[in-house]
Amino acid sequence: MNKNQIKGKVKQVRGKARETMGRLKGDNADKAEGKLEQLAGAVQKTFGNAEKKLSDAKKKSGKK
Repeated sequence: MNKNQIKGKVKQVRGKARETMGRLKGDNADKAEGKLEQLAGAVQKTFGNAEKKLSDAKKKSGKK
């Protein structure tokens, strides 16, 4: 795993927690911010996945 995959997953978990707290408190702003954080985390994790695939492909082909 690379740093973007890890940071993205952390953002997703943190966002889910924030969304849940917002739902429990009845705070629509926290719910929305939690969903946005989850989305940002998903995007970052996807970017990290792409980086990893590119790195793996380069290693497989013998290039650095």
